[in-house]
Amino acid sequence: MPNSTERGRTVTSRALAVLGSFTPAQPELTLAQICRITGLRHATAHRLVRELVGWGALERVPCGAYVIGLRLWELGTLNPRGLPLRVRAMPFMEDLHAATRQHVQLAVLDGGEALVVERFSAVDAVPVRSQVGGRLPLHASAVGQVLLAHADEELFAEVVRDGLARFTAATVTDEAGLRAALAECRRTGVAVVREEVSVGAYSVAAPITDAKGRVVAALSVVGPDPAVHRLVPAVVMAGRGISRGLATTPGPAGGDDADLLWGRPSAREPVRAGGG
Repeated sequence: MPNSTERGRTVTSRALAVLGSFTPAQPELTLAQICRITGLRHATAHRLVRELVGWGALERVPCGAYVIGLRLWELGTLNPRGLPLRVRAMPFMEDLHAATRQHVQLAVLDGGEALVVERFSAVDAVPVRSQVGGRLPLHASAVGQVLLAHADEELFAEVVRDGLARFTAATVTDEAGLRAALAECRRTGVAVVREEVSVGAYSVAAPITDAKGRVVAALSVVGPDPAVHRLVPAVVMAGRGISRGLATTPGPAGGDDADLLWGRPSAREPVRAGGG
């Protein structure tokens, strides 16, 4: 008899569940772990994994476990918010990293989180939660606050609907406090976050805009210095440099198709979250 967790699920949804079981915290999984995470029967999971390995979406490592395959990485580079953005950003990120010797990271909005698409780090830099391919909370990270400050009210409502998670004693967990922080971000053009995600980590982030002035990404420096605001001019300058580069990048088909580049239909201009 089919497992109750499999009833009503398409083959595609089961395959996606297998791929979705891999995370930055668990990049390598055994078949038994995949079954436990997805709720799939062993025979079903085994068949799907075998097909995914054959296609290149998964790879089997010598110990017998599985990792995400290079075929998915290859497809991921085709996303316009991935490789083109990183190519434009990396020279500025390298310079910023050389000047600060701290974490320099680039993030985009993905659902209700900030997705880190690139990062430069020093070996002795302050420990942080983020990594390339990892996610950061919108309400508690500097890149997240920049992205949320320039998103629409609908996203803000989603973020606060189930309460704001507390990561440290300094995390803003009330709606009014978050609205005030986002309003300050829009006023100053930067977000400055002090130990809201990790104790001892201070960050400053600036927006990156496209040719139409819409915020499409955020750039930040994360370090151990409480006087992180001193880095604001350098981060802002780097963000503006990346934005200038993006302004000259055409959309997939040129012209107004650049709207498709960032997933926002041209007929809908974002309403800034948190009021005026």
